Amino acid sequence: MIQLHDLKFEPFISEEKITASIDRMAREINRDFKDKNPVFLGVLNGAFMVASEIIKRFEDNCEVTFVKLGSYEGTSTSGNVETLIGLSHSLEGREVIVIEDIVDTGNTLAAIDRILKSKKVAGYKIATLFFKPEAYKKDYKIDYTGMEIPNDFIVGYGLDYDGLGRNLTQIYKLKQERMTNLVLFGPPGAGKGTQATVLKEKYQLVHISTGDVFRYNIKNATELGRNAKSFMDKGHLVPDDVTISMLEAEVDKNPEAKGFIFDGFPRTAAQAEALADLMSKKNTEVSAMIALEVDDEVLVERLLGRGKTSGRADDADESIIRNRIKVYYEETAILKQYYLKEDKYYGVNGVGSVEEITQRISEVIDNLQGK
Repeated sequence: MIQLHDLKFEPFISEEKITASIDRMAREINRDFKDKNPVFLGVLNGAFMVASEIIKRFEDNCEVTFVKLGSYEGTSTSGNVETLIGLSHSLEGREVIVIEDIVDTGNTLAAIDRILKSKKVAGYKIATLFFKPEAYKKDYKIDYTGMEIPNDFIVGYGLDYDGLGRNLTQIYKLKQERMTNLVLFGPPGAGKGTQATVLKEKYQLVHISTGDVFRYNIKNATELGRNAKSFMDKGHLVPDDVTISMLEAEVDKNPEAKGFIFDGFPRTAAQAEALADLMSKKNTEVSAMIALEVDDEVLVERLLGRGKTSGRADDADESIIRNRIKVYYEETAILKQYYLKEDKYYGVNGVGSVEEITQRISEVIDNLQGK
């Protein structure tokens, strides 16, 4: 296991397997290009290692040049070639062998194809050490392939993650963390707060309450808190990007967490998408939306009973209670549909003792974790 920046990678392809693949590719290239004095065109930055190994194994005259194409940001392909460094050789009428470290979407090959056609080459072939057929979106023929691999994010042997890992002599793939991330919902009086406290202890999860996060940032006058308060003081809703930035800061405070319970967020489909994007950035995902389901009359009875001791005015007025319940269902209806489409919605009977309800939720979580 290695760590590059904030991500962990695990061994995937050994140096021996890489060498065997390069040996085979070199034999095929020697067979096809012997006596043709080809130009090897290595694609930087990633192909420097595989290009040098293939060229060392070529058994006749050849020339070597490189182009540089930028297409990566973090762990995702941007889809657009950003930079192109010019060729150092005239390629007109020449046979060219393009050497890539990896072919995934094929966007880089589209740029190479345009370049070579404009240079009036006699012909060209493509050699790549790694090929991701699941990600490939183009029709260019791959003539020499070291090995086909799944659509995992990999580093090593010229491939990097934000600048690190190119020097590794074997391939590592991104370690998939088995985290449990829950969106916990329940109408007023359903006992959501009680269950969140129990579940975070039982499963060693971090409970993130949007209300608590807002109060902390505003009280401590953090930059995000000041930003949020500037909207609240004007009577405006805090923009989603400010809220998600607060949540991301909380997630980042707990790099070793086994998962998170999100309480009070998301409230809209757009916020659910933003949360999904945040989890994806952290190499994980929302596991489930768990909603406590309790009959309205039971909720009203609970809250009126709580109002006798809590001192909360909104627990003492039945009309206010019923309106709060109505607002809850209006807010969660869209989210329920969102997570149903994702096959991540779980309704749990919220009537019974604390222990009985915890057991029902635990059955859902245990199934998610494969226990």
